[in-house]
Amino acid sequence: MTDVFQHTERLIETAHRAGKAIMTYYGEAPEVELKADASPVTAADKEAEIIILDALVDIAPDIPIISEEAASAGDIPTVDETFFLVDPLDGTKEFINARSDFTVNIALIENGSPVFGIIYAPARDTVYLTTSRESSAQGTLRPTQDGNQVTLSQIATREPPNGLTAVMSRSHLNAETKEFLDNYEIADSAQAGSSLKFCLLANGTADVYPRLARTMEWDTAAGDAILRTAGGIVLNMEGQPMRYGKAGEQFANSSFVAWGRMPEVG
Repeated sequence: MTDVFQHTERLIETAHRAGKAIMTYYGEAPEVELKADASPVTAADKEAEIIILDALVDIAPDIPIISEEAASAGDIPTVDETFFLVDPLDGTKEFINARSDFTVNIALIENGSPVFGIIYAPARDTVYLTTSRESSAQGTLRPTQDGNQVTLSQIATREPPNGLTAVMSRSHLNAETKEFLDNYEIADSAQAGSSLKFCLLANGTADVYPRLARTMEWDTAAGDAILRTAGGIVLNMEGQPMRYGKAGEQFANSSFVAWGRMPEVG
């Protein structure tokens, strides 16, 4: 089985090429189609997915791939213990509205857990990724530079302060989320789109991200991997780590809470 950590540079370059392609459409009021679930898709989503899928087949031909747009079209291969999860443009609504918090997400799942993840935010010139099974990093990566020209710095979650910083979805803030946060001392809050919310926990900028609504596995896997290896955790509402490969649920997630480091109770 292919060891993806031996191909980190190629995976960074792949995410970079996908992000560069997305940026050619950025701010251009792209034509928007609606998928069966009423979520939007653009030519940028589709072009980025082609770039990523072609690269992954070349890098790791033995590993099946579940990717958002292909899955939406009914192309869902049978997966076992090991497979890729790809969201070629996470935060399509942010992209359509010319905001900067959209990302390219690539993750590897082993035995139900995310072990590798890369998140590239091309409009923010930033990449986050797992550099090993025990560490995560971030770096500056501009769409205009070569994909392998990136200097990475290790990141880690922070010890919970007396007042936590909560990060929430700009598009999916609901009453249940506010009720959950009322159980904790929240000193500050921030809103962000896409999987960047996981990255804010992973690099110690924020402490908790509740998502009390449905998401898909390709939305969360890369961020989950980066957060776990930075010292955090993503728990379902039963307090168990998030699991991946839920084919019976069509790869949908239930509600979850992501923590940088969980505060002590009592």
